[in-house]
Amino acid sequence: MLRGSKVGLRARHEDDIPVLQAELYDDVVTHSRANGQPWRPITPGSKDSQLVVDDKEQGHVPFSVVELDGGTLVGTATLWGIDNHNRSAHIGLGLLPSARGKGYGTDVVAVLSHYGFVVRGLQRLQIETLSDNAAMLRSAERNGFVREGVLRSSAWVMGEFLDEVLLGLLVQDWKPDPQG
Repeated sequence: MLRGSKVGLRARHEDDIPVLQAELYDDVVTHSRANGQPWRPITPGSKDSQLVVDDKEQGHVPFSVVELDGGTLVGTATLWGIDNHNRSAHIGLGLLPSARGKGYGTDVVAVLSHYGFVVRGLQRLQIETLSDNAAMLRSAERNGFVREGVLRSSAWVMGEFLDEVLLGLLVQDWKPDPQG
């Protein structure tokens, strides 16, 4: 497990999937805002669920996020779009409704940054998030990510185009969390 100050990132367990599906995936609005793809219903227990991990997929590393104090499942975290040639990747996360507003997002971004830069040897990490996602923007910027631009009307979400903010962090600008 990778440990931050509040949360740990561990492998996805099979019993995580029903919780994540019910609290994150089945929330049509939240999923549509976070995923960049149209929502569609997934049968419980389906191997087609986006939450089922393919351990052979090298460019996509999903984690389950758990509280360090007690091990309660609080969300998902992903390093995706891993490009070994350019040594870059994207960060994504989703917290269960009960886990929001507790500083877990900032900690998840810190742990994913450590994983990307230290474990994977990457040069650049990138986040794209909707321009009104204040929590993700705050979590990214608290970890040193810099706003690099706005992707105007780039996300089709629930019947309208929304802007996305592009944030980046280079390894030489990264300041590791001393607690991490």
